[in-house]
This record gives sequence, structure tokens and C-alpha cells, in this order.
Amino acid sequence: MKNTIIFGSKIDFKQGETLTFFLNENLDFKDESKTFSTQTLNKIRVYLKNLKFKKKEEKIISFDISEKNKVLFIILKEKLVSNNFEELGANFYSFIKTNKIDKVNLYADTLKSFKSYNKNTELILNFIHGFNLKSYSFDKYKTQNKNIFYFLLNIISSKKNSLNNNYFRYKAIESGVFQTRDLVSEPPNILYPKKYVEIIKKLSSLGLKIQIYNELKMKKLGMHALLGVGQGSINESFLVTMEWRGNKKSKDKPLAFVGKGVCFDTGGISLKPARFMEEMKYDMAGSAVVVGLLKTLALRKAKVNAVGVVGLVENMPGGNAQRPGDIVKSYSGKTIEVLNTDAEGRLVLSDALSFAEKKFKPKFIIDLATLTGAIIVSLGEEYAGLFSNNDDLSNKIFEVSKKIEEKVWRLPLNENYNKLMDSTVADVQNINYSGGAGSITAAQFLQRFIINKTPWAHLDIAGMAFSKKASNLNPKGATGFGVRLLNKLIEEHYE
Repeated sequence: MKNTIIFGSKIDFKQGETLTFFLNENLDFKDESKTFSTQTLNKIRVYLKNLKFKKKEEKIISFDISEKNKVLFIILKEKLVSNNFEELGANFYSFIKTNKIDKVNLYADTLKSFKSYNKNTELILNFIHGFNLKSYSFDKYKTQNKNIFYFLLNIISSKKNSLNNNYFRYKAIESGVFQTRDLVSEPPNILYPKKYVEIIKKLSSLGLKIQIYNELKMKKLGMHALLGVGQGSINESFLVTMEWRGNKKSKDKPLAFVGKGVCFDTGGISLKPARFMEEMKYDMAGSAVVVGLLKTLALRKAKVNAVGVVGLVENMPGGNAQRPGDIVKSYSGKTIEVLNTDAEGRLVLSDALSFAEKKFKPKFIIDLATLTGAIIVSLGEEYAGLFSNNDDLSNKIFEVSKKIEEKVWRLPLNENYNKLMDSTVADVQNINYSGGAGSITAAQFLQRFIINKTPWAHLDIAGMAFSKKASNLNPKGATGFGVRLLNKLIEEHYE
């Protein structure tokens, strides 16, 4: 059995299945579907009346109407909001999984009784979207005690055709989010740079133009900042570009998205502590978001031109590893003094950013990276750090983040912070030795490699890419944070 969602127009209440209704806060239930006998209907009404008297606060209520069948009631406030429906769908998935209810019929037309219901299908689609996002699991390497929960969700609605026709947009987003979560979840012995490249290449079947730059090509281009990070590893480094031409008639500049792809980060010679080092397999999460986003755009045939650029490396303390004190020349021509080899992501991004700007001349550049532990100290697991040289771009990202519940918070850039990254022997140093403002000075470093004043935003997602606890639409583990945010930004402002 696989997880299945189907759209139907008739209620078919078989033995062992569960029927679900939306219900207002007053617990007023009318069986407009005429599913139940008068006797069963009276039982349900008495049960709900008792609940109302006891003032129970549950959002989902379960009622056994027979030994084999249940009825579930999803309690809603009168004002219906799309974001709430995504979270409600996620909560509903958690409920049926906890209670091992694997066959559910959801009677969606019960939303019609709400005054604020505007007769479209978006609320139900948001509900299904949240439900699906929460249902993700990564268990491909478990051989025992998998404890996999499979479900069948039948959405019953008079708008069956409309739901079917419009769900593809949400499926495209889910596919992109799941691709990102899969990549972040893979162990580093499986997802090293070359293997990562092979996975990206498969996306060409969706219409993406994929171009791969190996170490030889990058040396010719002068990408010594990126190459320096990977030189201690036996695994080759790569830079990959993914182009989506969804608006071929337009001569508009493309939108550019750049991702840090450090497939494993030991810290290099500036070795990290052993405790929790295993979590550094997700130091490639920024690149995974870019891959997931481009996959989403291709699947939903987005009417936009966009490019993704990812630098894929492994930071290891080998005999040929980069040393603290080394000076490298970046693709931009600027020289960088490497004071700490564990500040490697910004070296990867410096070449990727300058390359994306020069080659594609984009309308804007947004980069994503698990860049600093300092951003977790600042914002925890609630907000990603946002830095930008452009108020308009920054404001758009911030407003969209509130709508999609992938929250960002803007932090300052300032010339006094920028000076902290000046080197005495090179053009720039890769860490701030004065102490403090770790996330800000990292962003100031990146800004130096935006050569032509292209509108740019940096999202530090170190606290958002992976979570040790389940929350909202995310299960425990890789979250896929950023795919939905950037897809919504494109939908609202650039298509």
C-alpha cells in the first residue's frame, strides 16, 4: 500500500473506514449528506451536546459510530484562513497517524455552512497540502522496525474536478520540498559532490538545462575560493547551474538563486568538536533548497526565467587541505585570507555569487546557506536571517514569509561591520577576529562579491534547515525551508 489521495464526489462509507466532517465552534451538526440513520444521527448529536456542555477545546473529535467505523469532526472558527488550513491539515495527519486511522473519507462540502467560505477550492487544497507536507518520512535505510504509516485519504466534494485540476500546483511544491528534504537527509557517504551532481542531472528530464563545471573547468575560470575548500577531500568539487526558461518570449533578466552545497563539513584543519559533527551532513541545505525550488518551477511550468547555481564540495582535513593563513584568489579577482577553514561556506558562495552575476546578469540574486551558528543564537529555530542590499527585494521576501509561515527577520548591514572583514595582507579575510556580529559580518563578506550592485539577498537558514523536533508542517528532521517561500515570492511578484 502507498500513501494515496483521491478526489471523489460520492460518500462511500465502507466497513473499517472513517468519515470526517468540518464543524463550527458551536458543534452544530447537520447530516446534509444523509449518510446516517436517524438513530445514529441522534447518537452523534447527543455526543456533541455533551462535549459542548463540558467545553472541550479539542480541534479534532473522534466518535465511534460502530465497532468498525468512526466519525471525525474538525472544529473550525468562523473566519477561515488559508494558512490555518495548511496547519490544520498537518495536525489532521498527526491525529490519524497517532490513532492509526488509515482510511479516511473527508466530506469537504461541509465547509459550505461557514459564512466566510468563498466557494472556491483553495481552502481544501491548502488542507491537503499541509497534510501531505506533514506526512513526509525518511526511512529508506531502515531494515527493521520501520513503523511506516500508510494512508488513503478520499476527498469527497461536488467540486471534484476543480480540485483535481488545481492540485498539480501544490503537488509541484510538495515534490520540490520533498526533494530538498531527501537531499538534506542523505548520509554523507551516499551524498558526496559527484553523487549530488548525478541526482541534479536527472532533473533535465523536466526541462531544466543543467551545466556542470568540474575542477578542471573551475580552475580555468579562476574559482580558487571554492576549490580551496574541497582540496583536502578525495571527492571532487563541482559547480552546477540549472536554468528554467518558462517565459521564452520575455527578454527579462532571469531570477538567480545560489546555494551553499558543503556535503559534509568537518571544519577542515580548523576542526569542529566531535559532538554533533554528524549534523554537518546538512551543511548543503542551501543548495538543496535551490534544487528543490528549480524542480518546483519546472513541474508547475512556472512562467518565469530562473537560474540556480550550487557549489558542491566536501570540507575535509586531508594532507592537501587548505590551511589557516592561506590566501586564495576568487573568481571575482579579489584575494581572500583564510583565517579559519571552518568558515568555508562563504568561500564557496563568493565564487558562486560572482559567477551567477557575471554569467546570467540576473534581475536579482538570492543566496541560501547554513552559514553561521551565530544566527541560531540570534533567532533560534523561528526565523531565518535576512540580509540585503536592496529594500524592495528585502521587503517582498519579508511580506511573503509572513504569508507562507516560513519566517525571516532582517538584520543590518553597515560599513562599520564591513570594515571588520578587511585583511592586512589580502583584499578580505574570511572571519571577523574582533568578535561578535558573526552572522552580519559573514553577510558583509558575501556582499563584497556582488560586483555590479545587483539586488541581492542572503538567507542564513542554519536554524531552519533541520530540526530535532517536529513543528507546524514539518516532521522531525529536514524541513525543506525556503522552497515554499521562494516559490511564493516568484508567484506573487515575478510571474
